[in-house]
Amino acid sequence: MQLQKNAGAVGRFAKLMKFSAWLQALPNKLTPPPFRLMQIGSAFWQSRVLYVAARLDLATVLGDEALDAKVIAARIATAVDATARLLRMLAAMGVFEETAPQVYRNNKLSNFLRTDKPKNVRAMILMHNSETMSRPWFEQLERGVREGVPPFRLCHGDELFDYLDHHADFDKLFSEAMDSVEALTGDSFVTDFDWGRFGRIIDVGGSRGTKSSAILRRHPHMTALVVDRGQVIAEAQRYWATHRATGSERLSFQTGDLLSSIPTAQDERDIYLLCAVLHGFDDETCIKALANLARASGSSGARIAVMEMVLPEAGADLASASFDMQMFMGTRGRERTLAQWTSLLERSGMALEEVVGLQSFGSILVMRPKNLDRAAGIGN
Repeated sequence: MQLQKNAGAVGRFAKLMKFSAWLQALPNKLTPPPFRLMQIGSAFWQSRVLYVAARLDLATVLGDEALDAKVIAARIATAVDATARLLRMLAAMGVFEETAPQVYRNNKLSNFLRTDKPKNVRAMILMHNSETMSRPWFEQLERGVREGVPPFRLCHGDELFDYLDHHADFDKLFSEAMDSVEALTGDSFVTDFDWGRFGRIIDVGGSRGTKSSAILRRHPHMTALVVDRGQVIAEAQRYWATHRATGSERLSFQTGDLLSSIPTAQDERDIYLLCAVLHGFDDETCIKALANLARASGSSGARIAVMEMVLPEAGADLASASFDMQMFMGTRGRERTLAQWTSLLERSGMALEEVVGLQSFGSILVMRPKNLDRAAGIGN
């Protein structure tokens, strides 16, 4: 069964990403080394001004207007001079556009910070730059590297997901940030994978179910069951009670735990979806989760679709290497190479059928229990 669609477009996207990585490396070649090191060492200045812009909701305040810094400051109750200097730096970074002296408007980048735009990434910026997520980087990274312990745990005394269970406000922000992943990946996970062959998605760790909802919009015959922690499911049900979208009426929700209670597949028309879930686990936990999926799938013939980044064996680009360090900072998980994924599947009784490329930074690994397949590995 081949589930890859748009293979030509996916191949062209991969080449474009390689070219983009080459362009990103140019400053290292063209900028004098001492100055380049200073640029890298002060990069957090840029993340902080972006965070404050998101906190102040500047993009939403601007909307479709071009406004003087005095007007903007009056609307958000900030100091005029400081606001103008903040906007000047953001415009120099390419976020917002200065159309006249101290007059600013939204541009292609800043539009994705607007809360009135459905595919904004404001929650992602707020979450990653929050005190909760920033302190481990600033306070405990060196110790974490020395000891091999996630800096988040060293800083907060809890693993990230345990912390979420006891901090409702941050858990809500985290869920909102995860729901904005679609804005980062686009709709390639919908269009480059042949979901139409299936009848039901079992979306494990699916938060509000926005990814499943996007798939349902294109496939009217499908339904989706979203499985997540109890407080996440409660928030999802509250959300969909007031937000309607095409296909959302075919979403259902169930409390569950990938490590203990996964809904059983009914037949080969079911497909489990795990989007950016397993990279948060260490290898042993990952194997346990995959073995649970194998048992839940049983002899039904259902597939498991794992959407994750697949690192190259060597020569990772800055984006993928950065994502991997973020996983080290917050969890015992990691981004993995194909060889590492294959090893985990072998040890958990899974067979890898296909790696479906996407016009995005991720891939979809399609698998099912090994005893239902003629052989492990990419095939068919």
